[in-house]
Amino acid sequence: MTTTRTSGRTPSSEPTGQSRTRRVRVVLVGLAVALLSAATFGTSGAVGKSLLEQEWSSGAVVASRIALGAAVLAIPGALAMRGHWALLRRAKTWVHAGVFGLLAVAGCQLFYFLALEQLSVGVALMLEYLGPVLVVGWLWARHGQRPRRLTIAGVALAVGGLLLVLDVLGEAQLSPLGVLWGLLAAVGLAAYFIIGSDGENAVPPVSFAALGMGIGAVGLGVAGLIGLVPMRASTHDVAMAGTLVTWWVPMLWLGLVAAALAYLTGIVAARALGAKVASFVGLTEVLFAVLFAWALLGELPTAVQLVGGALIVAGVVAIKLDDRAHPSAPPG
Repeated sequence: MTTTRTSGRTPSSEPTGQSRTRRVRVVLVGLAVALLSAATFGTSGAVGKSLLEQEWSSGAVVASRIALGAAVLAIPGALAMRGHWALLRRAKTWVHAGVFGLLAVAGCQLFYFLALEQLSVGVALMLEYLGPVLVVGWLWARHGQRPRRLTIAGVALAVGGLLLVLDVLGEAQLSPLGVLWGLLAAVGLAAYFIIGSDGENAVPPVSFAALGMGIGAVGLGVAGLIGLVPMRASTHDVAMAGTLVTWWVPMLWLGLVAAALAYLTGIVAARALGAKVASFVGLTEVLFAVLFAWALLGELPTAVQLVGGALIVAGVVAIKLDDRAHPSAPPG
């Protein structure tokens, strides 16, 4: 019987290695895009505050930001739909876009600003950023992805870090109605990552972002017309980084960067990483918000806030390591 010596490499080993390399590349790019999304979202507070201090209402700032973002992405979104227009005849596409626009975009911000009327900023933000924890619960209930110890540890680290960054215990104010609005904002944030990460959604990310923001802008406009959200604007100059600028400078930033770029990169990251990992990377938005408030408004972060930021990063790393160790789980 003649035996044949082989090199010890199976025919499928090279493709498997290439596939693994591609997966690693996708994850690294996804993490970079997710951080870019968190950073751009993180600018909205400091930039928007400059308008709020000049007689703009929160509803007008949010509605203008989303409407401008939708307008910016309308043309590239339409171009990306070439060959995909048939998707708009599917009821599922409109259900996803409708829920994303009304709940994840308009609803999340509307509920957050309603919570601000009853709660301190720290408590309201803390409630909204329970969204990633809701994502873990959703994946458990919907897909049977029971959280493992490393994920639970990551959740605890991230939430603990968030508490420190927001300094919730400093001037906490509790109101049952405010807590309810804050929890609804968390539901909207969770919906953003869950719907954005849907692998069955074949609509190109730029098109889906434009469609969702357009629906969200219309929803906020209706809320303004019925008096649910005050709509008040001003053409007075505003102060940014110690300099007076015309009102449309921060508005353009909010529309182009904190809306168009932020939502687009957020959807791309969610599809690359899945809802769970993308949502916890999104927690870094709070840290970016603190840093931008320092740069633009002179609000210096405390040592406790910096420690909190480190805990958030540690939590994200723990969750990503758990996700990498169990890659067979279906995406969010």
